[in-house]
Amino acid sequence: MNRRDTSPAVARLRRTRRLMTLLFASATAACLVVLAMVAIRIDSASRRSGLDHEVGSRAAGLSRAVWFDAGVLHLEPLREDELAQGAQVLAVLQAAPGKTPTVRNVVPGRSSLPDTDELDEVWHRVLDEQGTVQVSASATKGGRLRWAAAPVWDDDRIGAAVLVGTELARSEHDHDLLVRWLALGCTALVCCAAAVGHLLSGRAMRPALRGLGQQEQFLAEAAHELRTPLATLRLVVERNGSSDEALRLVDRLSRLVTGLLARARLESGAQRVELVPLRLDQLVETTVEELPDHESVTVTAEPVVVRGDPDLLAQAVRNLVENAQRHGGPAGSPVEVGVTPGLVTVRDHGNGVPLADRERVFARGVTGTGPGTGAGLAIVRWVAGLHHGTARLTDAPGGGLLAELRLPTDAPPASSSSSHEGPGTVGA
Repeated sequence: MNRRDTSPAVARLRRTRRLMTLLFASATAACLVVLAMVAIRIDSASRRSGLDHEVGSRAAGLSRAVWFDAGVLHLEPLREDELAQGAQVLAVLQAAPGKTPTVRNVVPGRSSLPDTDELDEVWHRVLDEQGTVQVSASATKGGRLRWAAAPVWDDDRIGAAVLVGTELARSEHDHDLLVRWLALGCTALVCCAAAVGHLLSGRAMRPALRGLGQQEQFLAEAAHELRTPLATLRLVVERNGSSDEALRLVDRLSRLVTGLLARARLESGAQRVELVPLRLDQLVETTVEELPDHESVTVTAEPVVVRGDPDLLAQAVRNLVENAQRHGGPAGSPVEVGVTPGLVTVRDHGNGVPLADRERVFARGVTGTGPGTGAGLAIVRWVAGLHHGTARLTDAPGGGLLAELRLPTDAPPASSSSSHEGPGTVGA
């Protein structure tokens, strides 16, 4: 597995691809669930309406086939009527005024009817509505049926009711079968949608992956092409006995190239920031000690532990100090560096930066438009952001500019406070 396949940028693209696949599948699933619910509701309502129409029509037709004659109910037509022969359950309820109804002409048997209490309820509903009523009730032997009861008139009163029932089991079985097929079909469609979404997102990200590979290759080649002549230039300068100023310029250029390449890799996602516990006070002291003109720099430091990238933090501190040296007054002007828990301060004794320009100097592309400004401050703000910190400029007490780099502390100091003071005196 090569480096490009494991870079953070590639990992982010792969996570994005999985997220896009999940979103595509979720959206498809949501739409299919809504459609399935609508279909289930429509099917349920349609089946219930069909059953009600069937039993209602059969009950109403049979109620017109029987009649009262001098208070006597004639049920002979039920033996020959096709509607009666096609009914699954058939019965006739008859009752005198104010009496409990009796059951007559039960087909296929009494156990197919609801219990007595439910029959009484059906009878009273027929009397109240004076028309055909539909109810769902269980038969005595078990099983749910859909019932329709149609009144039979004896002159001006309802003397009987024809009760027709049909089982719900077959309709419910067909409905359940539809639900299972819908669930199976929706699951298959969601899987297909996920596969298609994964394929399409992969095709869409291929140019980005190729671009990342080309960018990483460019950065690697740029690092090689820039570092090699710098190393050769340093050897030539040392061999020819050139001035210390030339060596300092070569070292500065080398650090600048290294920092720019590291920044390009981090911002492109080709490299990940590695935050490790470190002693901030020792890092600042070492960084200042390595500066070419550190004789005018005073460091006062307390033991502080933070989580950070040592190279990036060293670059930020170096930029703050060099910015103060270049723009904080005449050459050799004193610069004070302080380290306290979660804070690095760099003070110069120059003219400072106007209040209106203190945010602008942290922007990219600012290359020194006035006293106290410099291109390195943009890198300082960027490094602070990577470490969940802040960077700002304020007025120093007594004059000059105070640059602050605030960082979250990782742990309490390892020992009691100590300080290192004096021009050019930094702790190791």
